[in-house]
Amino acid sequence: MAGKTGQSVPPHATSRLRLSLRQLEVFVATARTGSTRAAADHVARSQSAASAALVELEASLGVALFDRVGRRLMLNENGRALLPKAASLLDRASEVEHLFSGEHDAPLRVAASLTIGEYLLPELLARWKVAHPSSPVHLMIGNTTEVIAAVAAFDVDVGFIEGPQTHPRLIVRPWRTDELVIVAAPTHALAGRTASVRQLREATWALREPGSGTREAVERWLLDRVGSLKVEFELGSPEAIKRLVAAGAALGCLSREVVAHELAQGTLVEIATRLPRATRRLAMVLHRDKHLGRGTDDFVRHCAAFAAPVRPAA
Repeated sequence: MAGKTGQSVPPHATSRLRLSLRQLEVFVATARTGSTRAAADHVARSQSAASAALVELEASLGVALFDRVGRRLMLNENGRALLPKAASLLDRASEVEHLFSGEHDAPLRVAASLTIGEYLLPELLARWKVAHPSSPVHLMIGNTTEVIAAVAAFDVDVGFIEGPQTHPRLIVRPWRTDELVIVAAPTHALAGRTASVRQLREATWALREPGSGTREAVERWLLDRVGSLKVEFELGSPEAIKRLVAAGAALGCLSREVVAHELAQGTLVEIATRLPRATRRLAMVLHRDKHLGRGTDDFVRHCAAFAAPVRPAA
């Protein structure tokens, strides 16, 4: 093709982008929520506008991105291929918006399992915030399964988990070590004694819920060595377990980080056993296809710098 001057015009000079960020924003929101109604609420648009944006996107690409299952829209093969690239483009667009807004850092979105989110990350977040005062921090706390799901769905930038779970689209980076300890009330029959395997097997236990990284670690440590445990209480919060154990109702098994204050105060005591120490590796989780913004990359490096080495066995 020739221009008015007779010079050839490169093909890209006349091509135009057919996609818009708004269409991609609606697509990603629909992929996460399963409906254009929920997506519309997420992107502050009417449902009709969200539906129209999705139709326009599929028309521009020439492919369907979802399969309809009942009232839900489920990503098909085309949609799954587009999702990581669309999410990455939206992240980069967000960085551009913040670049000239006076808030030079985009929001930091983090998900963490309970032990990490409540006992390890707060101090690290506080230190990171000093260097990024204009960046809002959004911390989602759940169990390991929920954290992995949030990272896989691009709902957060980085996750922190306790369990060995993984996902084909995620990168799991070893972070720091942790130790599990068995605790009881000072008045418990096993307090001040070295508990035998039989005593541990016959005791009443209070443990985290299935899906928790701590629960999985406890079972890996104890089931092969002790056998089936009498789990009378399954609780979704370390704080609830500590209170119940301190009341003398059961033995508990939690991270040493979680019970450090109570052990120092004497409201809980550590139960000695002849079992090997139970150490585990905590990990950071990132999506393979996600672009890390400057702030997220700084946070990942910041947390890696504070990784604690394995303590030598006593």
